[in-house]
Amino acid sequence: MKLKNFAAASIVTMMAAMPALAETTIKIAGFGASSGVVGIFGQNSSAAMQAAVEKINSEGGVTLANGSKAMLETEYYDDRCNAEEGISVLRRIATTNAAIAVGPTCSNVAEPLFGILQAKVDDAGDTGLQFPIFTDVAIKGGLAGISEWVFRNTPSEATMYDDLFAWLRATYPDTKTIFGGVEEDFAHSRFTWYSVMKAAAEKHGFEVVGEGQWLLNDTNFSNQARAMRRAEPDIIAISAHPFTTCGMLREMDRQKISPKVLVGLTSSSSLETLTGCANEAEGLIIPTSFAPVNDAAKYAADAVAAKGGALDLHSAAAWENFMILRDVINAAGIEGTAESLQSDRRKIRDALGALDTVEGLLGTNKRLPDGEAVKPYVFVGAKDGGWAVVHNPGS
Repeated sequence: MKLKNFAAASIVTMMAAMPALAETTIKIAGFGASSGVVGIFGQNSSAAMQAAVEKINSEGGVTLANGSKAMLETEYYDDRCNAEEGISVLRRIATTNAAIAVGPTCSNVAEPLFGILQAKVDDAGDTGLQFPIFTDVAIKGGLAGISEWVFRNTPSEATMYDDLFAWLRATYPDTKTIFGGVEEDFAHSRFTWYSVMKAAAEKHGFEVVGEGQWLLNDTNFSNQARAMRRAEPDIIAISAHPFTTCGMLREMDRQKISPKVLVGLTSSSSLETLTGCANEAEGLIIPTSFAPVNDAAKYAADAVAAKGGALDLHSAAAWENFMILRDVINAAGIEGTAESLQSDRRKIRDALGALDTVEGLLGTNKRLPDGEAVKPYVFVGAKDGGWAVVHNPGS
């Protein structure tokens, strides 16, 4: 009997010594394309979100207005890179207890989806959805300006490609001409070639001697490659995602097209490109806002790999978004109750809008008044089946 009493007392003592478990959870929803041709991007983002939540919760979660602790939770919703489905998904998320959503993957989803949000905070005449979004992947320039409820942690492609073509001009002074290949039906690819890559190339003195177009689901690139071969460009720029980038590179290899320089789209600086066509991609140069070049980046890459994903510039942004939101929630004074949900969403929106700088995996990210970001970046090249840093503009 005494032994039983001693054991019971010991259990009570141990329980009293244990930290109180958080009874509240704060949900951060993720959404984007986790199926279809670009589904790997959403899958990687989802893995990054899960890994980030695990890290944050293992370190004590977040702090609420009353000083109590709450754990984070996340759930990923698939919009299949379809605008109508994306809008439907966001409306569904808004009916849940999610305090904010991170997404979407595709710019052609983001643009119309941001349009259903209230454009200006506190505009009584605007009945748009009042729900905060912190975008990790959709990268087409200027989209955050559509609504004051939108924030993005995507790099500035205009800045990166301007710097890249300036570097190419200095590093390869004998190159004079460029040919552009583009996924014509994908908002990001199309915008980046016509409004970013092409503009930067011409600014730095390169002559555009031809263009080839294809679609996201195309598998035959023989005509486009023949046009490249006829043009004999010094540089070939491919503004396409991994699937068609690899298709184009394989066709170029088949037709023995060997430009002096190959330039790729930011979104193709990923494991998927190397998995699909490492040999043909050898030498491909791409600017990116993520590379495992320091301890924090390597830690995050390993944590995401443990969840079955790969860290690239897109999924790295998802990881960063959750770390930023941890700090924002700690500072915003949210209550974390069903009754406070809408005011909590507004507090998180306001706290995001007040940020000037945040720490990212490659260094300090600047937050701009329009909800966009300026992020550190490097130029990577495909080499021996991996990505190697060929130039660090910040060093």
